[in-house]
Amino acid sequence: MPVDDLCVSRVPIFQGLTREEQLRVAEFVRPVHVAKGETVYSPGQSVSRLLVMHSGQLKVSHAAANGQEQILRTVTDGDVVGERAFLTGHLPNDLVVALEDSRMCVFDHTDLSALLRDYPDVGLRMLRTLSDRLASVERLLAAITSSDVSARIAAYLLDLPGSIRDGVPTVWLPLAKYEIASYLGTTPETLSRRLAALSASGVIELHGRRDVTILDIDGLERVATPR
Repeated sequence: MPVDDLCVSRVPIFQGLTREEQLRVAEFVRPVHVAKGETVYSPGQSVSRLLVMHSGQLKVSHAAANGQEQILRTVTDGDVVGERAFLTGHLPNDLVVALEDSRMCVFDHTDLSALLRDYPDVGLRMLRTLSDRLASVERLLAAITSSDVSARIAAYLLDLPGSIRDGVPTVWLPLAKYEIASYLGTTPETLSRRLAALSASGVIELHGRRDVTILDIDGLERVATPR
């Protein structure tokens, strides 16, 4: 198979490797496809593998004390799932479900340990990925504790993966609005009103129900910073 068709050639933690190194790493990869709505793993399930997203989208959540679902994050291209079990040996306490048809590179922990010894740069890239995720969580936590709903929404938009369309960044809302509202600790009605207000102020532009163009990224950063 050409290296361009390999999962390892399409995810950030492996892109620093040479073609020959990617081909060697690919020998340890087990490609997995999951359908929309399928459970990837459940709380307490023994998971001795690391999942690296190739394409698609997953939702990571857990049951809150009141029994309601608490969404922790969404996982998209290049993200890593299962690193906690790999690093600590603990069983997961999260539920991971496919939001759409998804493809993943799966590594058994024993194989991954050997690969990290041979290619320490992959480990460094994993640490950068985790560091970026922590920075996103810290920004959202700061916004949430500010009690400013607009700050929460702005922080959320800034941390979504996006693309450049006609020279401006565009993001796709990965969840239904009621799920995003739950994640941000607000109501769907308030979420819609605040998005409309950001649009009216010229910071973003809404296209349909899930397409958001960021017209003023500095302005969105200012909204996301609690005062």
